[in-house]
Amino acid sequence: MAKIEFAHVTKTYPGAAHPAVDDVSFAVRDGAICMLLGTSGSGKTTLLRMVNRLSDPTSGQVLVNGTPTVEQDPIALRRGIGYVIQQVGLFPHMTIAENVRVVPSILGQPASETDGRVDELLRLVGLEPGEFRGRYPRQLSGGQQQRVGLARALAADPAILLMDEPFGALDAITRERLQDELVRIQRGVGKTILFVTHDVAEAFKLGDQIVVLADAKLIQEGTPVELLATPATEAVSRLVGADNILRQFEYLPVTEALEPAGPDAAGERIAADAPLLSALLRLMATGAPALVVEEGGAVRGRVTLAGISRVVQEHRARTARPAAADGVVADTSPVAGR
Repeated sequence: MAKIEFAHVTKTYPGAAHPAVDDVSFAVRDGAICMLLGTSGSGKTTLLRMVNRLSDPTSGQVLVNGTPTVEQDPIALRRGIGYVIQQVGLFPHMTIAENVRVVPSILGQPASETDGRVDELLRLVGLEPGEFRGRYPRQLSGGQQQRVGLARALAADPAILLMDEPFGALDAITRERLQDELVRIQRGVGKTILFVTHDVAEAFKLGDQIVVLADAKLIQEGTPVELLATPATEAVSRLVGADNILRQFEYLPVTEALEPAGPDAAGERIAADAPLLSALLRLMATGAPALVVEEGGAVRGRVTLAGISRVVQEHRARTARPAAADGVVADTSPVAGR
């Protein structure tokens, strides 16, 4: 179990006219990937750095597993937290194997005891040990170095991972591959991950939970579907693309369009957690309704083209006038409109 909580956290740096983080409260669910999403200067990295005490709050509390961080020894705290940043920070004079085992070495574990763990982690991040363990960082591509950085962060088996735009400096293809790799790894290791990004597409792809920040304040927190279905403000709606039909099809689950199915209903089956896009393509191919089923095979209902069309129209009507327009400036960079 690993839980991170922010309770009315404010951080004001000396000489600053405004706080970097202003009265932020939320909890990161155990085992979830929580994305901190916002523009530059919104407070994302400041929040992240307070978890491992690279910075402490001016007021309020950051709690890790129920204990305020300021009451925990920073060295002991950091030993239980992996940290991955954009500038990987591999030691250039060390081999890849030595870089991965650096934290276990600091903890007193001899190389003979960690060789197997190093190989296991390199395989986990998609690097064959026989090919990569003896290389030096300069002999690796940027994407390969990021994989090593992730392996190093996992070496001491921390319950928590902090990731500060780790893929931001990579080209689009490499970034997408590493995002896929992180999703695959998370299915196996189930860490509690706090991940900073300004990329809406990345937040929706990776996040179980998304925290939207602007001007040092928390604007909305929820799942990708919740942000799409019920954006709290016009700015959030613009930021996440709540009026973008393709994004709705990509992320809203098929259960949004669920209709009752009779006891004798028949037809092709589609998983209850499938996105509307998958259902739409299936229905267009078959021309017939599909049965929506749970993982164990139980039928929850059916989905039709008319039902999907109705849901999209209802959703567009809801998001046309979000709850409030708070004056927050949405991200107008190209990634925000993907």
